[in-house]
Amino acid sequence: MAVKTLADLIQEGVAGRHILVRSDFNVPLNENREITDSGRITASLPTIKALSEAGARVILMAHLGRPKGEVNPKFSLAPVAEALSEALGQYVALAGDVVGEDAHERANGLNDGDVLLLENVRFDPRETSKDAAERATFADQLVSLASENGAFVSDGFGVVHRAQASVYDVAQRLPHYAGGLVQKEIDVLKKMVENPDRPYAVVLGGAKVSDKLGVIEALAAKADKVIIGGGMCYTFLAAQGINVQKSLLQEEQIEKCRGLLETFGDKLVLPVDLVAATEFSADAENKVVALDEIPTDWMSLDIGPETVKLYSEVLHSAKTVFWNGPMGVFEFEAFSAGTRGVAEAIIAATSAGAFSVVGGGDSAAAVRLLGLPEDGFSHISTGGGASLEFLEGKQLPGVAILEA
Repeated sequence: MAVKTLADLIQEGVAGRHILVRSDFNVPLNENREITDSGRITASLPTIKALSEAGARVILMAHLGRPKGEVNPKFSLAPVAEALSEALGQYVALAGDVVGEDAHERANGLNDGDVLLLENVRFDPRETSKDAAERATFADQLVSLASENGAFVSDGFGVVHRAQASVYDVAQRLPHYAGGLVQKEIDVLKKMVENPDRPYAVVLGGAKVSDKLGVIEALAAKADKVIIGGGMCYTFLAAQGINVQKSLLQEEQIEKCRGLLETFGDKLVLPVDLVAATEFSADAENKVVALDEIPTDWMSLDIGPETVKLYSEVLHSAKTVFWNGPMGVFEFEAFSAGTRGVAEAIIAATSAGAFSVVGGGDSAAAVRLLGLPEDGFSHISTGGGASLEFLEGKQLPGVAILEA
């Protein structure tokens, strides 16, 4: 069955109807609770605007951080409501609770075109409960905010790989539609899964190799090259017998990495030099070293310049590129050159005709933090984990339910 879209819903008519929208507003905040990267909010605007302008009474559901089922002001969506109000050019009220008295009063008081944001859905432990009955009860309460002629729009791609109440169970209870953001993400990623132009290069970084082993195995079977950087590369280097000193290392994964190297051989592209530092600090003493020359008790925090050259050569000939995960601790300027260099190589490949996707998460944040042009890539995904699982071939519950 084909997924119904936002366009289908608007054509059916939304004026006067309460429309529940699951968005992804899990944005990074600094110590002053200011949003440091509003990419996910910006990506959500087209769907919200389309509904509001068509006369819908829009009720937004989202989470922020991991409050572990408890009300915690640190994870309030107040900064998001403020940012949305400014971006939409209209007041977006924030309910004082999720499904309580204030949420109901505000939902009942909505006029056509109004937008309401519920407080963090993860303030309620039932949102992420493994108990289907608990999630169902919470979903019933969310649906009750929409009244009898309501509908559900799934527009938070960053959460569609989770079978959570506001993503999965609500969709079972209301007419359901894919929002513009989710539809676009699926269409883009399908291009990479079904028939990518070759050569197809995958760039994977990030901290823990254990988080990416399944992805590496799945994508190495499909891609022509898998470039590995970030904290996860040190376990692969250790599997080659290199002493990585105090670099991030998952010793229990060394054998698995050794097996992947044996299976996929030169498909896996690893660093040839590194940037080592005395400690994990922005101003730590650092220097470029060969793989086997990390000083005793030092740690590597980035790939080196020769590695950037090697990775850039691979990317230069690529026709399809997927990138998920930074190459080093890009938040520290001294250790950002690897991520910047690889990103610039992807931009160059894109300008030469390659189709490139930045797989959300820290990679998308790095693009903006390093001041790189977002339009230098074909697509910047809003969902890191979701995009990886999609490419890996896993079924995403939040997408599957839209097909039901």
